[in-house]
Amino acid sequence: MKKIIFVCLGNICRSPMAESLGQFYLMEKGLTKDYQLSSRATSSYEIGKPPHHGTQNILRQHHIPLVPHQATQITSADFLTADVILGMDRQNVADLRKLAPAKTIAQISLLLPEEEIPDPYYTGNFAETYRLIKKALPAWLQ
Repeated sequence: MKKIIFVCLGNICRSPMAESLGQFYLMEKGLTKDYQLSSRATSSYEIGKPPHHGTQNILRQHHIPLVPHQATQITSADFLTADVILGMDRQNVADLRKLAPAKTIAQISLLLPEEEIPDPYYTGNFAETYRLIKKALPAWLQ
């Protein structure tokens, strides 16, 4: 089973959206037994909070079930157990590399290598975030 962790700053907008979209994609493709998906934050700002209402609304509009979720910060253990850790933007990736233990099996990368996924908490554009995450997922979940 491949373990993938999606990461953004607060774990209330982009990363839970990616986790929910990923779970839906895996269900549609019959691959749920091949992957374990989760999401985390690089910061402690939003720990314990549910996904942002904008994330909940855009998923609902597209009939994507929201996975049960409370914001959680990434831990040293996550780096040691994950196969892939995917940051939403370059700052997330830089923060992840600083937080990663010296010996880690995780591959840290941008979710969408050619493009950052903007934070809708600041832009308000949850539809664009949804579109970019949906575009990126098939390359990681095949």
